[in-house]
Amino acid sequence: MKSKILIVDDEPDALEVLGFKLREAGYVPLFAKDGARAIAIARDERPALIVLDLMLPEVDGLEVCKILRRDSGTASIPVIMLTARAAEMDRVLGLELGADDYVTKPFSPRELVLRIKKLLSRSQAASEEVGSRLRLGELDIDVPRHEVSLSGQPLVLTATEFKLLEILVRRRGRVQSRDRLLQDVWGYENPIDSRTVDTHMRRLREKLGESAHYLETVRGVGYRCLAED
Repeated sequence: MKSKILIVDDEPDALEVLGFKLREAGYVPLFAKDGARAIAIARDERPALIVLDLMLPEVDGLEVCKILRRDSGTASIPVIMLTARAAEMDRVLGLELGADDYVTKPFSPRELVLRIKKLLSRSQAASEEVGSRLRLGELDIDVPRHEVSLSGQPLVLTATEFKLLEILVRRRGRVQSRDRLLQDVWGYENPIDSRTVDTHMRRLREKLGESAHYLETVRGVGYRCLAED
């Protein structure tokens, strides 16, 4: 079955071009021109991924992202933000609210489709991995099911947060530079914005609660997962 991709943008030309490129790549595009409609479609259709413009009428993209992440039915859907090149603060806020990646306008439709493929393949690779279960203290990471529990209670992580945690736990004891994490988690061949890693780490730590102490910041380098106490 072809994956559904929800495109949220109030520019008709952008919807038309992206819709064409997604069909060409084998996806089924869904469209929303405002935030309220985007939320409704996301809840009804459960798309495989959402491309979300932040500048929207009525309910803006940041609020849409916040609402989707608070809803257990849509919390794990990967989100790629579309932002203006100069809107750095919006990008930071979007990542803090749960977006998995961002693309700045103007952008190449081909580049966006490649980002979509990488994000979806990341989730698929995890779900296809057999017999892989990781433990760290009270954390239990079921890689094939893409599930994390803390002291027996399920945690809702985004696809990117899950991948980041998985990589750090698998490589426990070894320092992972920000550039290395951008390559291995996000698939960036030429890492340029290490703040993306820092923002996701901050969100991940908040969700891990007391177990966040296992994820250590190595000043000026990156991060390391500590061995169990």
